[in-house]
Amino acid sequence: MKKVKVLISLTNNDNDYQIEQAAAAAAAARQLGMEVEIIYAENDAITQSQQLLKVIQSSTGPRPDAIIFEPVGATALPQVARAAAGAGIGWVVLNRDVDYLAELRRTYKVPLFAITSDHEEIGRIQGKQFAALLPKGGSALYVQGPSESSAARQRTSGMYETKPVDVQVKTLKAQWTETSAYKAVSAWLRLSTSREARIDLIAAQDDSMAMGARKAIEEHLQGAERERWRKLPFLGCDGLPKTGQAWVQSGLLSGTVVVPPNTDVALDTLAKAVQHGLQPPERKLTVPRSFPAVEELGYRHGKAAGAAGNS
Repeated sequence: MKKVKVLISLTNNDNDYQIEQAAAAAAAARQLGMEVEIIYAENDAITQSQQLLKVIQSSTGPRPDAIIFEPVGATALPQVARAAAGAGIGWVVLNRDVDYLAELRRTYKVPLFAITSDHEEIGRIQGKQFAALLPKGGSALYVQGPSESSAARQRTSGMYETKPVDVQVKTLKAQWTETSAYKAVSAWLRLSTSREARIDLIAAQDDSMAMGARKAIEEHLQGAERERWRKLPFLGCDGLPKTGQAWVQSGLLSGTVVVPPNTDVALDTLAKAVQHGLQPPERKLTVPRSFPAVEELGYRHGKAAGAAGNS
């Protein structure tokens, strides 16, 4: 039986979630007996488009049976998707809702579907974490993903849906990496207005960005001011065992949102589709959760605040 060959395009190779996406794909491919090649788009939509079109239009060597990709840009490459389907290559979108799949599924018989995290629910969880950590209200510095990312927009929307009305949010933009968040927070800290702002919590839509924010504070503030900021609650997102969860357990983060990788789910769904010759459901969601649970997060913070007040 022919081994199914899959090309996986991820956004970058220096974000902990993308690294986990690659690891999950490799493990699933071994278990499923599939051949997987992983490439990275260096956070550039044009690079991603060119990389994929080169593979789809190649006249030398065997083309993949399917492409799994996590979009960098806002469009999720509809023309590239059509080219892939027209060439008999399956097309799987990760972590993005796209409206072109329905049309392609009516025209082509190759597997065409999306596996996405429930980004609005991720944001709702973060909003509930804000409430647990700031029961009397306050201000949060919030590091978002890029404007063109629907995941970033949906997480923000979910956060605003559940955060308390007496928690004010100051937003900064970054690119899903520690370095980009470090630069964004560093630039903000250099503004005179930042020193006048009373921030009670720092949150990011990604654990690595939360750590970039912490690094900026460590390097740009001094003395008592730095000590106050270092003691603020820090929240991240992705919650991978070796990074986000470990940072919570070590105290570098107060909490995170566990977002399961979905490359393994995509490969398993592809394998079943090829085996049975069936079109999978158009969209499947993975389920996020708070780490620690929101109730425990509030209890831990209250206990820590009480201890500090008695010291």
